[in-house]
Amino acid sequence: MTFFPDLKGKRALVTGAGGVIGRWIAESLAEAGVTLALTDANPEELASLAKTVSLGEGGFTHAADLTDESSILALVGEVGRRWGATDILVNNAGIYPSGFLLDTSTAEFDRIFSVNLRAPFILTREIATQMVKADRRGSMINISSGASRKMRRTVVPYCTSKTALDRLTKGFAVELAEYGIRVNALEPGFAAGSKVSPLTDAHVQNTVSQIPLGRASSREDVGNGLLYLASDASAYVTGATLTVDGGNSAGTLAVHQDKKRAL
Repeated sequence: MTFFPDLKGKRALVTGAGGVIGRWIAESLAEAGVTLALTDANPEELASLAKTVSLGEGGFTHAADLTDESSILALVGEVGRRWGATDILVNNAGIYPSGFLLDTSTAEFDRIFSVNLRAPFILTREIATQMVKADRRGSMINISSGASRKMRRTVVPYCTSKTALDRLTKGFAVELAEYGIRVNALEPGFAAGSKVSPLTDAHVQNTVSQIPLGRASSREDVGNGLLYLASDASAYVTGATLTVDGGNSAGTLAVHQDKKRAL
C-alpha cells in the first residue's frame, strides 16, 4: 500500500536522482502528480531516468557537480528561470566510501563532507531565498541515515556528516519557520545497488540479516515517508527526523549467547 497525498501542481527539486533512493523518490513524487527538476552528477543516469519517470509539464533534468559551488548555483539559477521557485527540495545526494580513518586522505574526507553537508547547506540557503522572495511556502527534506546516531567502522566520515546534517536540518527548521518553510530529515532503510558507493554481496547479506524487521528497504517504504513530509499531512512537523529503516538503527538481531530465541 502506498501513501498518496495531494501534491498535484507542486514542483520539486531532487538531488542525486540517478541513485537507487533518488530514483525511488523521483518515481514516488511523479506518481503523486509533482513536476520534477532532477539533478545528478551523471548525465547518462539522468537521461535514463527521464525516459522512465514523468517529469511533468515544465519539468527538467540538469546535471550538476555538488562539490562545485558554481555548479550548484547554476542549478539553482535554472530553477529560478524556469519556475521562479520550487515547493519541495529533497537533498538526497550522498556518498559513503569505505575506509578506515587512518587510511582516509584529507581530500577524501573533504569530498564526503562537500557532497553530504556543504551541498545541502548551499542548496537549502539558495532555494529558500528563492521561496521567500516568491512568497512560496513549502517543504525541504534532507535524506539522512541511522548512521547519524550509530557509528560504524570504515565509514566514520559518512556517519559524522549525517550527524551534522541532522543538526543543520534543525537549524534551518528554526530559522525558516517564520517564512512557512518546513525542514525535516528522512532516514531511509538499507538499500543496496549504489553505483557511486557499491557494496559487496557479503556486506548486503550480512546487513539484511541483522535488520529487526527482516528485509531491506523498498520503494514504498521510502516513498511513503517522503510524501508524508512533503505534503500538508505533516503541516505541523518541522525540525524532525522520520526513521523508516525496519529498526536497523535501533538495534540488531545478533544474539551473543547459546540460546538464540526467547520461545
